[in-house]
Amino acid sequence: MSPKRGDRAALPPGPDDWDIRFLDNDSAKGWEELCRQAPGNTLAAWTIMRHNPTPPMTSPRHQRLKYGLATGEVKGRALDHWQIEVTGAGRVWYLVDHETATIWVDYAGPGHPKATG
Repeated sequence: MSPKRGDRAALPPGPDDWDIRFLDNDSAKGWEELCRQAPGNTLAAWTIMRHNPTPPMTSPRHQRLKYGLATGEVKGRALDHWQIEVTGAGRVWYLVDHETATIWVDYAGPGHPKATG
């Protein structure tokens, strides 16, 4: 979808930054809802994804997903799947494409993702 009047202007990635993109429309809508409900925490999640999406030391609020959710597919390629806990239930799930330095947000929302129950 092309930007239109009133839409937020996203910054392009800097030389050492990761590009952040939405895998689908639902992820983009969920991101906007997180921005409304928890703007500070959502900004912190965006900053993490932009600068350090796969930290060597994980935390309970930021880690790689496990088991059947550990990878996801984008354009026929298997990518590592990570999550950031934005609020108690709110999450951002994203796939990490090291080859293109791109983060693909495949879930964002104020509720816990259904895939984990």
